[in-house]
Amino acid sequence: MRARITAAMLAALLALTAAACGDGGGSQGTTPAALVASDLERRAPDAPASDVAAVGAGNNAFAAAAYALLAAQEQGNLVYSPHSIRLALAMTYAGARGETAAQMAEVLRFDLADEALHAAFNALDQELASRNRVEPTRDDGIERKVQLSIANSLWGQQGFTFVPEFLDTLAADYGAGMRLVDYVAATEAARRAINEWVAEQTNDRITDLIPEGVLSEMTRLVLTNAVYLDATWSSIFEKDATYDAPFFRLDGSEVTVPTMHQQSFFRYAAGEGWQAVELPYVGEELAMVLLVPDAGRFPEVEGLLGAGLLDEVVAGLAGVEVNLALPKFEFRFKASVADLLKAMGMPTAFDPGAADFSGMSAEDRLFISDVIHEAFIKVDEEGTEAAAATAVIIDLTSAPIEVMELSVDRPFLFSLYDRTTGQVLFLGRVLDPAS
Repeated sequence: MRARITAAMLAALLALTAAACGDGGGSQGTTPAALVASDLERRAPDAPASDVAAVGAGNNAFAAAAYALLAAQEQGNLVYSPHSIRLALAMTYAGARGETAAQMAEVLRFDLADEALHAAFNALDQELASRNRVEPTRDDGIERKVQLSIANSLWGQQGFTFVPEFLDTLAADYGAGMRLVDYVAATEAARRAINEWVAEQTNDRITDLIPEGVLSEMTRLVLTNAVYLDATWSSIFEKDATYDAPFFRLDGSEVTVPTMHQQSFFRYAAGEGWQAVELPYVGEELAMVLLVPDAGRFPEVEGLLGAGLLDEVVAGLAGVEVNLALPKFEFRFKASVADLLKAMGMPTAFDPGAADFSGMSAEDRLFISDVIHEAFIKVDEEGTEAAAATAVIIDLTSAPIEVMELSVDRPFLFSLYDRTTGQVLFLGRVLDPAS
């Protein structure tokens, strides 16, 4: 049977709160776990390679534009998943109409017709799922693997009617069914259930995506997306080559941090004011690119991301011997990105009086009340662990060998991407690995 849904949340979590009528009960009952879904099974990937490439190019354009705003608003280290945010909003977009849909398409760089867009997201998602692998354990006992999971789920108000075509699209192209909860009478129980799902999908790296007070009795739908990566370097850093070394912050101050070292054959590039190196993971399909501005030129180089610098870096990568020093780091970032999305050009979706999500439900007017995003990254000798979740909340109303030297002892940028599709999964900066 076909499901009903109200608030959208992505495990990079997308929560949509709908301005519905109804009693504002305050009791917190048990969380309903009933799962309803469209009759449709998830379709096999069936999209032209050009459409999948267009979705990837759009993601990277959105990644650079969003990074520029986040970097200007936030201080310190930064990591986020443009793929998670955009995927969550793609599900929401399936229910948008009119000017609301037009603004979302422009900001999110959706350049395909609706049906082709959702089919391309489906094909891309299933291609990324093929990156998973586990290699036989070697004498050092380290498990070499790539674990990449991307999951979507819907959390709708029980008794609220959703448009069947909306649920069909989410089932066929995003593999998302709907879990029924009661935001009206059991708001806190619903919040806990969603957060528990996100925690499970991110290996407990993101445990409290939706804070208390974000959902309310007016919430009708939460669409959730979660992205989790645990990947081993193709060339592991030896732990006995890790030792304390200085890292110079933007203000010139110095901090001592555990720094990994290895000399190996990597793809490397250099340009005006920067150096870059690509560190592939097991299987050589996913990689991290480190973009290291020269001393004193971080703001200048960071500002070029929106002008396509990452594409220039990747295109210029070539294999050389690199003597690399890289600090270990681990941090997380969490914020509402609603204001960012409004500033990028989609305010109508957040306007209770103007938002048009009639493709979701004809029962009441819905609008996005908030979009919450959280991301985590950990880089050490063995590899990288990263997780992200997004929540949209809808309410009613990479010859002789020349050895290149690269010591990452100053603020740097990083991009974690899929080498085949070019899809940027995580993007960020490290200003202080000790913080």
